[in-house]
Amino acid sequence: MEFKNLSFYFLFALFLLFSTFPLSFSSSSSSSSPKQNGGHRQSPSLPNSIIQSSFSTSFDFKFSGQAGPLDQKNSDHRNGKWILLQKSIGVSAMHMQLLHNNKVVIFDRTDFGASNLSLPQGQCRYNDEAIRVDCTAHSILYDVATNTYRPLMVTTDVWCSSGAVNPNGTLIQTGGYHAGERKIRLFSPCNNDEHCDWTELPQNLTVKRWYSSDHILPDGRVIIVGGRRAFSYEFFPQNSQNNGIFYLPFLKETTDPKEENNLYPFLYLLPDGNIYIFANQRSIVLDYVNNKIIREFPPIPGEKRTYPATGSSVMLPMKLVASASSPVVEVMVCGGANGGAFSQAEKGVFLPASRTCGRMRITDPDPVWVMEDMPMGRVMPDMLLLPTGDVIILNGASKGTAGWESAIDPVLNPVLYKPNELDLSKRFTVLKPSNIPRMYHSAATLLPDGRIVVGGSNPHIRYNFTGVQYPTELSLEAFRPPYLAPEHSHLRPSILTVEGPVSYGQKFSITFTLGFYQPAKELMVSMIPPSFTTHSFAMNQRLLILDVVGVQRLSLFAQKITVCAPPSRNIAPPGYYMVFVVHRGVPGHSSWIRMQ
Repeated sequence: MEFKNLSFYFLFALFLLFSTFPLSFSSSSSSSSPKQNGGHRQSPSLPNSIIQSSFSTSFDFKFSGQAGPLDQKNSDHRNGKWILLQKSIGVSAMHMQLLHNNKVVIFDRTDFGASNLSLPQGQCRYNDEAIRVDCTAHSILYDVATNTYRPLMVTTDVWCSSGAVNPNGTLIQTGGYHAGERKIRLFSPCNNDEHCDWTELPQNLTVKRWYSSDHILPDGRVIIVGGRRAFSYEFFPQNSQNNGIFYLPFLKETTDPKEENNLYPFLYLLPDGNIYIFANQRSIVLDYVNNKIIREFPPIPGEKRTYPATGSSVMLPMKLVASASSPVVEVMVCGGANGGAFSQAEKGVFLPASRTCGRMRITDPDPVWVMEDMPMGRVMPDMLLLPTGDVIILNGASKGTAGWESAIDPVLNPVLYKPNELDLSKRFTVLKPSNIPRMYHSAATLLPDGRIVVGGSNPHIRYNFTGVQYPTELSLEAFRPPYLAPEHSHLRPSILTVEGPVSYGQKFSITFTLGFYQPAKELMVSMIPPSFTTHSFAMNQRLLILDVVGVQRLSLFAQKITVCAPPSRNIAPPGYYMVFVVHRGVPGHSSWIRMQ
C-alpha cells in the first residue's frame, strides 16, 4: 500500500473515531466477547452519569497485517526496559506510597545526618539525633506525570515505619525510631500541591512500633501489627469499644533468638473479614474483632521468610465471579534466608539466599504449601502484582540477609512469574537487568501507567558514596515490563470514561479505544489499590479480576465493557483503586475509582 493511501485511511479512521454516529454491534459476537471471566453477556445500556478518566492522550498507532502481537525478535523491549528517571532525588527511597493524584510520597530515615536535598525557605529540624540542626529533607513528593519532585518536611524519625491509605486517600503513616516510634503522621493529597506536607498528630500509638505492618480494614480503620519487641496489635483510629493494645502470642512464638526473623509480618485481609498473618515460617488467621486465632496453617518449608531473613509475599489475584459466594484465596511467599544468616553476616560470612517460592490456597479445607524454584536465589526481593495478574520479582541480593553491610552479590534481573501457566518450566521468565544494585533499604511500587518505579538502597549507617562496595543510591528509575513494548501498542486500550459512582455489588462500564480498527479479544478488567512499600513488602497490595458481563462496540474504535464491582468491603476495602483494562495481555493506562 502506498503511503498516501495509508494516510487517507488513517485520517478516515480518526474521523470515524470521533463521529457521534455509533456502530451497532452485538456483545454476543465471537469477535468481541471476552474469553476470560464467566458470566452472562448482555448489551449494557448507555450510562446516565460519566466520570472522566485521567487517560493518556498520546495514542500510539502501529499497523500490521497480523492479528496477534508483532514479532519481537528485533525488539530490545521484549524482556522489559529500564529508564533512569532521576540521577538523584537527594533522598534514598526506603519507603514509597503512590497517591490517587498520581504523586508518590518517598521518604528515608532522619537520624543519619544531612541528606542531599535542602528544605525550602530556611526550614530546619532541631530535634535530630545525628546533628544539632538539620536543614535537609528526608522526604519528597514525586510527580509521575512531570517526572519532578519537591522536598517535604517530616519532623520525627520515620525509620523502618509502616503505612496504609485510608478511604479518603490520606496516607496514615505509623511508628519509626526513637522520637518517632509511637508517632502517627498524615499526608493528604491537595489541589494546591505546594501546600501539601506531612502532619504529625498529637495523639500517639499505644506502644512503640518499629518494623511493624499495617493494613486497611473494611470499616476504614488501620490495623498495626507487631514490631520489635511488640507482640501485639492496635488500631487507628481506636475503636471506643476496643481501646489500647491486643496481645498476640503468635508474634512472640515466631521470634528467633538474637535474629527475630518475624518482623514486618505479611498481612492480608480475607473475604470473610479476618486477617491472614505470616511471620517467620508460620501463618494464622486472626479474628481481630474477638482477638482470637481461628486457624493455623502448616509452616512453609525451607528458609526463614520475614525480616531480617526478608523474603517477600503477595496474595495472588482474586478472580471475582458473580455466581460464586467467595473467591479462592492463594498466598505466595518467595525468597528469604537461612536461620543464622544474620549472625553469620556479622562475621563476614554471607550464606546463599533462598531460591524457593511457596504457594498455599488458604481457602482449601486442608491447605498445603506447593513449592517452586526461582531462577536464582533472592533475599530482600520486592514482589508486585502487575495489572495482567502476573507477579514481578525485583531488587535484592543472592547472598546474606537484610541489615547494614549484611548482603553481597546483588540480583539485577527482574523475574516475571505467571501464576496461571500450566507448564511449570515456563512460569518464571528472567527479564532485562538494571545496572543499579538495589540492596538493603530499597523500594518499588506500581504506577498507574503500568511501569514500576524503583529507588533507594543504602546498606550503611549513613549516606556513603565512596570507598564502599554498594554506595548509597539516590537515583530513581522505572522498569517497563514487556507488555509496554512498542510492538504491543496496537493492542493497548486507552480508557476514555468510567461510569460512576462505583458501588459494591453493582455493575459499571468502562469506555475505551484501541489503536486502530480491530475486534477486542481476551479482555480483562483488574483493580489494584496503591500499596505502601518498604523492606520488601508491599502492604495493602491486592489485585481483583472483575467479572465481565458484557462488551459493546460503540464506533470504529470505541468499545464499552461492563463489569461487576467487588461485592463487599472485605474483598475490596474502601478507598481508591487503579482500574486497568487489559487486552490480550496488554494493559492500558489505568483510571482511578473510589470504593465507598
